[in-house]
Amino acid sequence: MTLTRRYLLALTAALPLARPGWAQPAPLPRILCFGDSLTAGYGLGRTEGLVPQLSDWLAAAGRPAQLIDGGLSGDTTTGGRVRIEFSMRRHRPDAVIVELGGNDMLRGWQPEDGEANLDAILTTAGAGGRPVLLVGIHAPGGDPAWRRGWAEIWPRLAARHDTLLLADLYAPLAAVAPDDRGPLLLRDGVHPSAAGVELLVDHLGPVAAELVARVG
Repeated sequence: MTLTRRYLLALTAALPLARPGWAQPAPLPRILCFGDSLTAGYGLGRTEGLVPQLSDWLAAAGRPAQLIDGGLSGDTTTGGRVRIEFSMRRHRPDAVIVELGGNDMLRGWQPEDGEANLDAILTTAGAGGRPVLLVGIHAPGGDPAWRRGWAEIWPRLAARHDTLLLADLYAPLAAVAPDDRGPLLLRDGVHPSAAGVELLVDHLGPVAAELVARVG
């Protein structure tokens, strides 16, 4: 037996046996953030968008998770309905956040069409009992009945699919006086700035933390 082999055998014998209690830490829950430009962080730096800021918020709150950015700028509920199955197969998430509908409203589409698309998206996202968080948003200016129609679909869908709900992602921005919103929005006056995203994440964070808890 060579000296090298004798040394290796002696070293192996000296190593302590692995203890049953020394288990590897559980992997972080995989959360697919499925949405439009608000999810994708339109116009913002790599660490400034909703997904990275929400990831930091959850970690600081003791609910760390691996967030997957499934945002697509300009997407509608119709587009989301087309791509949800592929996204689920590709990412195999443990839970899903669905944030779509804003672009439907900007195009003046009818709430019943958005509801039908979101119904299909939530059915796919929540298949097998997977936890889901539905994120709504208030309609921009327009006919009061049309705006009310959109506002009513979020709680109805959440009840139908037994999902968590944040009915209006933009509520913190809407609560700020119009003259004071400048620093919270990009130059287009629609998308949030990094500071605006921080405000939205403080609003979204507690419900997202509950979603992470449901995975466990």
